[in-house]
This record gives sequence, structure tokens and C-alpha cells, in this order.
Amino acid sequence: MLRSLERERERGFRAFSEAATIAELEAAQVAILGRKAPFSDVQRAVGTLEPDDRKSVGRVINETRADLQRASDERRAELEAVAEDALIAADRVDLSLPGRRPRPGSLHPLSLAEDEIVDVFLRLGYRVAEGPEIEDEWHNFEALNIPPDHPARTMKDSIYVHLPGHPELLLRTETSSVQIRTMQSQPPPVYIVAPGRVYRRETADATHLPVFHQVEGLVVDEGITFADLKGTLDAVARALFGQDRETKLGPAFFPFVEPGAELAVTCMRCDGAGCPVCGNGWIELLGCGMVHPQVLENCGYDPERYTGFAFGLGIDRVAILKYRIPDIRLLVEGDIRFLAQFGASR
Repeated sequence: MLRSLERERERGFRAFSEAATIAELEAAQVAILGRKAPFSDVQRAVGTLEPDDRKSVGRVINETRADLQRASDERRAELEAVAEDALIAADRVDLSLPGRRPRPGSLHPLSLAEDEIVDVFLRLGYRVAEGPEIEDEWHNFEALNIPPDHPARTMKDSIYVHLPGHPELLLRTETSSVQIRTMQSQPPPVYIVAPGRVYRRETADATHLPVFHQVEGLVVDEGITFADLKGTLDAVARALFGQDRETKLGPAFFPFVEPGAELAVTCMRCDGAGCPVCGNGWIELLGCGMVHPQVLENCGYDPERYTGFAFGLGIDRVAILKYRIPDIRLLVEGDIRFLAQFGASR
């Protein structure tokens, strides 16, 4: 029996070590330790021995079984580790070839133009002010010296919001309402720019959109004159379009300023010589003027003590002029081929 047990021990060690898979190991375990294996025959025959022999043989049987089970468990751990390594290797991503790089994004030309405009005014000491896009008639019209019967209301073709109990609400037609809210919220001096979206009943074409973008500016302080307005806008035009630009002011009417003016700059295409874009060498850029005394009074400012100027600059207009965009509708169509021309995002 002892010789048989030693043979089974050696046979088991060899069978377990030669097993190449979990299935082969389990088959070897059945062959060595199963019910029909020689090892089990020895176990069953122990009962026929004398008590002293039974004790010594039983001890060897237990030791042999423990050794074989330990050898089987160790081989199983080795095979499971090999199988796990093979699974990891099968799932490994091949990085030997260069990856497909994502295309870098870019800022929208409107964002580029707005950032540049605002940056110019920040360097001049202005701050940025914001206000709601849904306004009431008082802030959008009446405080700006545009009464209910004024023709400017028809010209702006306002879009009203249908909210029960609030017939006075509309989508703002210009960011000038932010100027009113700013003056109501603080005493002079005021030096602000107010960028944002505005809305009018416009039919979209090559030069008009029903939703567009403005930067309104307002200065109110003691001793502000028309010369301050002219010098400021001249500096802004040169910063945006080049130091060789020339500017000129012509008379214009806007209800909230007196006197009012329009600023024109020499054409960026022909440098003022005249071309199909400008016609006469000049391009109208913005409307401006000295803040009307009544507007100051509407906001609680003393027009005898304070004066100021205001202006409104179209961001969309600046974008199509700076980047030579032939059709303003390109700004809102979302064509990636068009937008990709404006470089990587900052």
C-alpha cells in the first residue's frame, strides 16, 4: 500500500504539472484522486489492516492527499494567471500606428469680433454691462425718448412676447436698454459697453438678419463733450481696422441722442479710393451722439451737471467687414467648412 501511494504521488505530480489547460487539470485530478483511481482503492483497503498498520498507512494517505491537492491548486492558479494574461493580451489596443487626431475647434467669427471689440473698450477703461433679452416697453423705448406714437417703433418692427397679463414685454430691439438699467442702478460716472443679441422683424438676406448682435456704449460724466465722442470712436475704429483708417462723422437723427451722428471709416478693400463694396471710399460703421438730456432725466441724472455720449456698433457688421464675408447669412448657417477658416480656438 505504501509503495502504491508513493507511485500515485509521483504520478499525480507529473500529471498536474503537464496539464496545459484547466480542463486537462480537472481530468488529471479525477484520474489521480477520483473514486475509481488507485489512490481511492488504497483508501478503501485500509479497513482490512491491523490497527497499528491502519494508523500508519492512514497517516501516509492523508499526507499524500494533501500534497496532491496542494500541487493541483498551485497548477490551477498558474493556469488561471496564464488565461487572464491571454485575455488581457487579446483586448489590448494596438497603439503601434499613429492615432486619428481630433480636428481642433475654432471660435465663431462673431465671438472673435465681439472679443476684439470688448477688449478695445476694456483697455480704454470701460466695463462690460449686461441686461435681459426680454424687455419692457419703458426700458426699450420710452426711457430712450421713443414714445408710443414715435415712428421709430414702427421702423424697428418689434417682436412682442405673448405672456398673459404682460402686454408690454418684447424681445429687445437694441442693447440700449442696458444703458438705461445701468444709469438707474448707479450714480455717474458711467463708462460701459453692453454686448448682446437683439431681435427685429427682418427678412434674412445678404445684409440683414432677424437676430443679430450689438455692442452699445455709454459714457456719462461731468464735462463730457462731442470731442470726447469723436476721439473715442476714432481710436476704436483704428484699433479694429488698422491704424491707417480714417474716420468721419455725418449728421443723423436718433431719438435718444442730440446731436446725433453716423461714423464712417475708409474702406478696408480700396483704402478710400472707391470700389464695388463701398462705392465712394467710405463705409458706414455705427450711429452715435450726445445723450439726450431727457434720457438723463428719465434715469434720475441731472442734465445740467452731467453730459455723456452713446453709440451702437453692430458686431455682425464688424465681422463681415474684418473677415470679408460676402453674405451675413453665413454667420448663422453653421457650415463647418466656413467656420473652420477662423483658426483654432483660444
